Amino acid sequence: MTVANPSTAFAEVLVDELMRNGVEHVVISPGSRSGALVIAALGAEGLRVHVEIDERSAGFLAVGIGKASGRPAAVVTTSGTAAANLAPAVVEADMAGVPMLVLTADRPPELRHAGANQTIDQVKLYGERVRWFCEVGVPEDSPGANAYWRSTVCRAVSEAGGIRPGPVHLNIGFREPLVPESDDGRVAVAPFEGPVSGRPGGRPWTESIRVESATGSAGPLDGRVLVVAGTGAGRLPVHPWPVIAEAHSGARTPGVISTAHHLLADPMFLESHVPDVAVVVGRAGLSRNVARLVARAPKRVVVDPAGWPDPDRGATQIVAEFPTPGTVDSDWSSDWLEAESIGRTALDGFLDGLMTPSEPRVARDTADALPEGRVLYAASSMPVRDLDWFMRPKQLQVLSNRGASGIDGFVSSVLGAALATGPVVALGGDLSMLHDQNGFLLSERPDCVFVIVNNDGGGIFSFLPQARFPESFERGFGTPHGRSFEALAAFHGVDHRLIESPDDLRPEIVEGLERGGLRLIEVVTDRRANVEVHRQATDSVVAALVRARGR
Repeated sequence: MTVANPSTAFAEVLVDELMRNGVEHVVISPGSRSGALVIAALGAEGLRVHVEIDERSAGFLAVGIGKASGRPAAVVTTSGTAAANLAPAVVEADMAGVPMLVLTADRPPELRHAGANQTIDQVKLYGERVRWFCEVGVPEDSPGANAYWRSTVCRAVSEAGGIRPGPVHLNIGFREPLVPESDDGRVAVAPFEGPVSGRPGGRPWTESIRVESATGSAGPLDGRVLVVAGTGAGRLPVHPWPVIAEAHSGARTPGVISTAHHLLADPMFLESHVPDVAVVVGRAGLSRNVARLVARAPKRVVVDPAGWPDPDRGATQIVAEFPTPGTVDSDWSSDWLEAESIGRTALDGFLDGLMTPSEPRVARDTADALPEGRVLYAASSMPVRDLDWFMRPKQLQVLSNRGASGIDGFVSSVLGAALATGPVVALGGDLSMLHDQNGFLLSERPDCVFVIVNNDGGGIFSFLPQARFPESFERGFGTPHGRSFEALAAFHGVDHRLIESPDDLRPEIVEGLERGGLRLIEVVTDRRANVEVHRQATDSVVAALVRARGR
């Protein structure tokens, strides 16, 4: 089979082999040097192609697809700063273990380091953040090209989804022509005449069989064992121990402890509930109260098959497999569940009594409004913490960019998740929305409801020591912006609703999911009052514990 030119041949082979390896989504940003890849992707039947003008948003769109689906999306850029703009998304994919394929078009070697337009050094551009880097080389009509190209794609997909999933970077130096004829449409170009076919039956060129996890177990654990589930924990094996599950861990299901952050603010409760063994699954760190409890455990077992999540260097063991129970203290689990019942009743009673919109209640009610099994995407900073501290246990897929915990790419990640799984509800803050409003430039309109808490600035800083320095706080940390979200929504063609009563939030979310398209629900709160509401919520739980002890 004869193909117009080597660039076109390579691009068509790459796209075909991606699809053979199960890649369903390709995100592209406009650019010339990547033209062959763009044309091949748009011409591939059955491939879902998404166009995003802003490369940083494109990268996070791919992150969202990967987080929600567990399969890598490919993101295609042209050369120069376009490729550099993917760096934040690559960092998040690396730290969060999200499979992603980064395909950067580049100038050929003879144009590098020579002052050529739109040319930077893209070799190992993302450093050690990627699981594998390959300088693919300039597509040429040479013996073995088809096998080399297809094998490279197979390895890239395999490396992205291996034992330790993450981003993979392929850098491709294209020579002109970049389209299926000469660039001016008149000059004759030598065609590519080598083979371009894949394996029969649509099979990948090289099949990769991966071991699911490394070996190594903590052995049977005895006594008072407490499990803490953080980022990446997922569904836990059946066991008899109490579980504190962060909202986005994948383990915040009925039967777990959801009020630990508040329960552990009671010194007497903390003192009497130090475990003999703390089993930490994934990366946990949203509650300082929980962290203090884990730090006091004489033995700490961290479960992670590939990483080393031990920031305070306090782990006594890091193992690959969830431990097995030995002698079980049955009173230990029942005591935690009794405390959860007391804490949950007190917390929900306090939140239900709030007559004006508050960030804790917004978080709880947003999760309550979703049908079971749906995706809830939380922005980093306060939204994911409020979910952790106030969300009731429920069968939801809660996602958040907590690999590097940045607020960048929030809108795009949410839209990517919606493209991969269907309707998504997102909980974000005003700064995370403003930081990635370019995500709405996506050419598609997936079904998403964005619940945005607008406290006119960085709400989390009001909980930190910086708040004690009023002369610099507002300008340097609070950063009020005064922007109108109604105007932002109108500019991007997004349905906007303003919530003035706490009881109105759930119906608006439900209607938004039923109606489809994009909806932005804005809830205006006060940063200073928010700190006091959080304190009062915790105080209500502590008071309920004190009353229960007095009975």
